[in-house]
Amino acid sequence: MPRIKRKRYVQGPPIVGSFCPEEHPPWGIDDIILPVEGFEAIRLCDFEGLDQQAAAEKMKISRPTMGRVLADARAIVSEALVMGKRLMIQGGDYEISTRRQGRGHFRGGRGRNYNRPQ
Repeated sequence: MPRIKRKRYVQGPPIVGSFCPEEHPPWGIDDIILPVEGFEAIRLCDFEGLDQQAAAEKMKISRPTMGRVLADARAIVSEALVMGKRLMIQGGDYEISTRRQGRGHFRGGRGRNYNRPQ
């Protein structure tokens, strides 16, 4: 019996829901779907420059799972670019993180980790 799939946490929905090539390939335009958690993995690792461990902690998944999500997302994006497909960002198994960002999130509000030994 397979395990229950844990939800992946994302910061929020993407600003733009799809990307379409300016010129259509001779064989016509097809759609390819990038799940929202794949978009979040690319955003964290490639855009923000986090390593996979830090990105996995933000999404509340394991590091090996992050590697698989990121590899799948990169394969989808590369197929869209090379084959001239319309990239649609939708679906997936995710939740929007309700965690507050910025100052005051941790105890003391100074951005320090108070659980770490000094």
